Amino acid sequence: MTRSSAQVLEGPPSDVVVPRPRTAAEGPVRAPLPAAAPAAAPAGEPTPRARRRLPHPPGRRAHLWLAALVAGAVLAGIPAITAERADVTASASDYGLGAGTEVSFAGGLEGADARRGITEAEAQARLGELAASRAARQPKIVAPTQGTLTTCFCRRWGTMHYGLDLAAPLGTPILAATDGVVVRAGRASGYGNAVYIQDADGNVHIYGHMRYYSVSAGDLVTAGDQIAKIGNEGQSTGPHLHYEIHRGGMDGRPIDPRAWLAERGVAI
Repeated sequence: MTRSSAQVLEGPPSDVVVPRPRTAAEGPVRAPLPAAAPAAAPAGEPTPRARRRLPHPPGRRAHLWLAALVAGAVLAGIPAITAERADVTASASDYGLGAGTEVSFAGGLEGADARRGITEAEAQARLGELAASRAARQPKIVAPTQGTLTTCFCRRWGTMHYGLDLAAPLGTPILAATDGVVVRAGRASGYGNAVYIQDADGNVHIYGHMRYYSVSAGDLVTAGDQIAKIGNEGQSTGPHLHYEIHRGGMDGRPIDPRAWLAERGVAI
């Protein structure tokens, strides 16, 4: 080749990069992956950049979606609410407070008129009837003691014995034979100790020979009240009660206590 027919190239052009040969340690040369070709833009428009996808606005059906979400939440919570209500009802039933118990602190009566009751005047009248009934049942006359009749209202050893002698063990209760007021209680000649009780008719009932007595002058007693105990005081041949009645007062005429008691339904 002559110089006139061809240009002698003394070196590579300045804009051409000549690759350096790779050594054996670096390995073989790998071909680069082809780059994705960008989408062709329409004629006359610049190449667009990558676009972001924006979320669509709710639009006109947004309220329907919200209602559906709320309804779903409510329906999902109904089983839990029902179970909790069942537990509360069972617990209330255990304490007698369930809806089916119908507990009433007014005794189960219905209506205010049924629970009104009676007036105070009516109550007082009923109490009076009760007191009268109790007084009617209460004995008016009782035997003065539980004992054995050893001496009657009669003559004895040449003299008159004006009362009844009722023998009983020491300490046997002595009772007031009728209602009355104690006019005297204490030492008495021949009786050791004696209690004198005047009844509503003015008669005086005398109880003698007791060692212990539990009343004093001015005390009110009713039939059956214990006033003393059987003793052996004074002119006595053994533990007994001497019981006599003077009609019309302390100095009144003695009467037969056995007959007086029998007239009033008490047998000696």
